[in-house]
Amino acid sequence: MIRELKIKWITWIDGFNLEKKEIYAVLKEHDFHELDIEACMEENQRARIDSYDDYFFMVLHFPKYSISTKSYELNEFNIFLRKDLLITFRNFPWIHIDKIFTKYEKQDFYDNENTKLYSWYILYEIIESMFEKIFKSIDSSKKDLKLLEKLVFEDINYKLVKDIMIKKRNIIFLKHMFLPQVAVMRSTESNINKIFKWEIEEYFEDLEDKVLYIVNSITILEEHIINIEDTYKWIVDMNVNYVMKILTFFSAFILPLTLLTSFYWMNIDLPLQESSNSVYFLLAITTIIMIFIYIIMRKKGKF
Repeated sequence: MIRELKIKWITWIDGFNLEKKEIYAVLKEHDFHELDIEACMEENQRARIDSYDDYFFMVLHFPKYSISTKSYELNEFNIFLRKDLLITFRNFPWIHIDKIFTKYEKQDFYDNENTKLYSWYILYEIIESMFEKIFKSIDSSKKDLKLLEKLVFEDINYKLVKDIMIKKRNIIFLKHMFLPQVAVMRSTESNINKIFKWEIEEYFEDLEDKVLYIVNSITILEEHIINIEDTYKWIVDMNVNYVMKILTFFSAFILPLTLLTSFYWMNIDLPLQESSNSVYFLLAITTIIMIFIYIIMRKKGKF
């Protein structure tokens, strides 16, 4: 889908999930650099900003959560900004951008004298709304990790292992997505001033602070999930050791009885073999040996 909005002297073109020929037609009409057009049509570009005398081209990435796979997908966001033009292309629909678009469609909104009618300010609103959504996702992830941490101490099962691995993969995905965008936000602040020549640093400094906060929060989440994973492994190891201890305990006690009975199954003459009371004698000897083994293992701290 592609849509165009004219707000007085500013044109905003917004599209998602477009074919390459549609992207090319829009960008070629506005005479952008061939390399930027080519980069916009390629998928999975790294986060970047290319600045020129009258415009800049920016690539950002934001996560799109897939309910079916319970993991994040890459939502590449391509931006072209001039004084009179804003172009935004992305892979998926985004309700926050729709709200901003709808807001600027209303005549009474941009006729208000307090409204900032600049292409850079619309871009600021878009990126800020995306960051705000990421803040909510991070808060939700924190709650999920607390619940996961609780489950680790209550139940050990394969589903829990899968949940830990999925959340760990998602956190690493977010980290690799947002780390490069710190440098992009810093560069945006200086590049946007070259084009607009106004004191607007505070707006994009705010975006820089927010992306730094996101990266720091993701780093904390990563440490938290690694902690949970290590705790889970430790609990599993403790359970395995406990089971091995019980098995060793029974093996140590059964071994003397197994040894004696195996001897008396042999086709050779042994003491008390013909006596009807030999079973009591053997049980007494076995019990004494078991008690002796228990005392030795107790002294060594095995039980």
